Parts: sequence; C-alpha cells; structure tokens
Amino acid sequence: MYERSVKRLVDLLLSGFALLAFSPLMLAIVIWVKSDSPGPVYFTQKRVGKGKSTFSMLKYRTMRIDAPHDQPTHQLENPDKWITRAGKLLRKTSLDELPQLYNILLGDMSIVGPRPALWNQYDLIEARDASGANDIRPGLTGWAQVNGRDELSIDDKAQLDADYVSRLSFGLDKRCLALTIMGVMRHDGIVEGAAGSTMYHDAIRHKEIASW
Repeated sequence: MYERSVKRLVDLLLSGFALLAFSPLMLAIVIWVKSDSPGPVYFTQKRVGKGKSTFSMLKYRTMRIDAPHDQPTHQLENPDKWITRAGKLLRKTSLDELPQLYNILLGDMSIVGPRPALWNQYDLIEARDASGANDIRPGLTGWAQVNGRDELSIDDKAQLDADYVSRLSFGLDKRCLALTIMGVMRHDGIVEGAAGSTMYHDAIRHKEIASW
C-alpha cells in the first residue's frame, strides 16, 4: 500500500517543496557552473529505472567538457585536473544531485530507493532482479547510500538494496532521509580518484562511469 500510493504522494510533495525552497540556491549554482567553465550547466546520464526502463538522470556538471568520457572518476590518476572549481564543492556537498528533484517530479525516481544503476552495471542490475529492487523507483538517496555510498562493493550494494525492499516502509524512508542529511554534512563515503581507497579496485572491476 505504501509503495503503490502513499510513497508517490510523499515524493511529489517533498520534491515540489524542495524545488521551491532551494530555487534561489539552484539559480545561483546554474550561474556559478556556467561562469566557472565552458560547457552545459547540466550533465545527463543514462540510468536504469523502475522495471529496468532507462531514463536520463540529471546532475549539475562538475567536470570539464574535455574530461575522459565513459571512464570512472575512480580510475583517473589526477581527478582534480578534470573537476572544476565549482564541481569540487558541489560534489563534496552533494549539491550536484539537486536537479534530480525534477526526475522525482517526472516519476523517474523517488526520494528514497535503490540508487539508480548505470545502464552498463549488468551485475548490479542482475542482482537486483532477485530481490525485486528493479521493480520499485530508484531513489535520490537510499539504504545503501547511508551505509557506505562509494565505498561499497557491488555485492554489498545489492544486499542492502534487497534489505531495503524487504523492509520498505514510511519509517525506513524517514530514517534514510535523516541519515542522509547527517552523512552529507560529514561528507561520508565519498571517494575521489585512485589514491587512498581499497575500494578503488572494486570500482574499476565493475566499471562505474564517472559523473562529469
């Protein structure tokens, strides 16, 4: 009942309110991104949605337009070379994700749910089939996001997604939101570049495409 009707209503109300509340900030980010480096304001990426349909997920562009395409940020020897000045702060604070509020209004995403897989993350997509995680809308944040984010392996993400689906409720969504706010403030689980992370090698193996 919650997933089929109430959750969508909550998504519409929260995303609409957030867009109104954050509109001055979002306008400032648009101006900043555009003035900071040549190129478009938004970056779109092909992601997997409910029922394994694909959609274009929006982000603010955080990397230069001449950055390597279709290559994980984790694989870049010197990611700072490609990330713009505006992008460094946007990525650190997760503000680059704000445009996904439009994806939520359109019905592509939910506020909380499994983070949308890249179109070529075949192992994650297959693992989610077994748990039913592909049958619900992906989220702006989710249970895996508040339990490791970039530091998680594909297998761990799939297990946490399965746990979320089995326990899906308004209470769990509220908990995810609260933990997300705390995590963003602490910059938890964000991994940039090749150095300093044992999870880097797992990210390469699973070929997660960079968000430039």
